[in-house]
Amino acid sequence: MPQTPPFSAMFDSSGYNRNLYQSAEDSCGGLYYHDNNLLSGSLEALIQHLVPNVDYYPDRTYIFTFLLSSRLFMHPYELMAKVCHLCVEHQRLSDPNSDKNQIRKIAPKILQLLTEWTETFPYDFRDERMMRNLKDLAHRIASGEETYRKNVQQMIQCLIRKLAALSQYEEVLAKISSTSTDRLTVLKTKPQSIQRDIITVCSDPYTLAQQLTHIELERLNYIGPEEFVQAFVQKDPLDNDKSCYSERKKTRNLEAYVEWFNRLSYLVATEICMPVKKKHRARMIEYFIDVARECFNIGNFNSLMAIISGMNMSPVSRLKKTWAKVKTAKFDVLEHQMDPSSNFYNYRTALRGAAQRSLTAHSSREKIVIPFFSLLIKDIYFLNEGCANRLPNGHVNFEKFWELAKQVSEFMTWKQVECPFERDRKILQYLLTVPVFSEDEGLAAVPGQGTGSHVPSLLGFL
Repeated sequence: MPQTPPFSAMFDSSGYNRNLYQSAEDSCGGLYYHDNNLLSGSLEALIQHLVPNVDYYPDRTYIFTFLLSSRLFMHPYELMAKVCHLCVEHQRLSDPNSDKNQIRKIAPKILQLLTEWTETFPYDFRDERMMRNLKDLAHRIASGEETYRKNVQQMIQCLIRKLAALSQYEEVLAKISSTSTDRLTVLKTKPQSIQRDIITVCSDPYTLAQQLTHIELERLNYIGPEEFVQAFVQKDPLDNDKSCYSERKKTRNLEAYVEWFNRLSYLVATEICMPVKKKHRARMIEYFIDVARECFNIGNFNSLMAIISGMNMSPVSRLKKTWAKVKTAKFDVLEHQMDPSSNFYNYRTALRGAAQRSLTAHSSREKIVIPFFSLLIKDIYFLNEGCANRLPNGHVNFEKFWELAKQVSEFMTWKQVECPFERDRKILQYLLTVPVFSEDEGLAAVPGQGTGSHVPSLLGFL
C-alpha cells in the first residue's frame, strides 16, 4: 500500500501542495481553478474529485481538507455513502464480469483513500453507519485477492484499536472527574483534611513541568481534527435536514482539554491561597514561576498560560504583602512573553521559534510544541467567521478551507509527538485529582482571601 506522508509535508508555504501525488488535470464540471489551485466547486463535483479512478488519485492535501470541511455541509456517513456509491458504480466493483485487471489497478487506490480516512478521522467510524459502509466497500475490494484482504484486515484492526483506546480514555476521564468531585466534597466539610501541597508531592519545578507536559500531550493526542470544525458547525442554508446539525456538533475531547486548562489555573490559585503564612504563600508563588519558566523552555505554552492565568486571579493578585516577598523579575519576563497586546505578537514569535525547532529536532524533547489552545481555537473561529462557506453561486468556498486545513494540519503534527519524559504516577495522580476550588466552590473563602474573579471558559469568546 502507498505510504502516508507526515502532516508536516502536506502543506507548502502557499497552502496547497498540488504536486505531492500525481494529479490529473481536471476538466470536471463544477470545479474552479486559479493558477492551478482549486478555489471553489459544487459539493457534488468536490465529492467526485475525492474518489480515485484508474488514472487518478487525489492529492493528499485535498483529501484531508475535504474530509475536514465537508462535515460543515453533510454528515460523514452521507459522504461515505456517496463515496461508496461512486466507487462501486463507476469502477463496476459490483459487476462479476468486470475486468479483473482494471479492479487490480483501482483497488489499491480506493483502499488507500479508506486508509487515510480511518487513520486521520477515526472518530467518524464510531457511527455504525460509517463502519457498515467501510466494511462493505472493503469487502468488495478484497474479494478474490489475498493481498488486499490482508490490507483490509490490517486497516480495520488498526481502526478498532484506536476506537477502543478512545473509549478507555473517556472512561479514565470520567473516573478522574468523579474522584476529584468526591475529594472536593470532603475538603468542603473537613478543611483540616488537607495534609499535602504540591511542593510536598513534587519539590522540583522542572519535574512538575515535565509531568504537566505528559498530561497536555495525552489530552492533545485524543483531539480529532474534525472537532475544530464541529465546534463551529452552523446549519447549512442549502440543507433541509434539521437533525444533522446537533448530530455533527461533537467536541468532547476538545472540551476535556479546555476543562484541563481551567483546572490547572484553579489548582495554581488554590495552592497559593491555601497556606496561612505569607512566607509559605510567597514560596508557592516562586515555585509556580519556576514551573512556568520550565514549561516555556520545553515548549509547553498551554500549561504556561494556565499558570499565569491562575496567578493573575483576583484572590492571588490581591495578596499585596505576599507579593512583596516575591522576586518577580522572572514572572515579569513570562508575562511579557504571553502579553496579549498586538494579537499576542510575542507569544506568536516564540511559537514560531518552537515550531521551527521541532522541524529540525534531533531529540524527542525538541519536537514538543504545545500551543496556547485558547488562541488556536480563536484563530480558527475568526477564520471560520470571517469567510463564507459558500460563494454567491452556491459553490463551496474551498480557498477558505485550504487555510483552515493548513492551521489544523500543523496542530496534527504537534499532537503526534510522544512525551520523552518519564511518568511519575504519584505526581500525575495529584495534578488530576487533588481538590481544587473555583470561585463558585469557595476559592475566595480560603485563608485570608476576599472575592475572586471568575476565569472564563476558553470558549467563552464564542
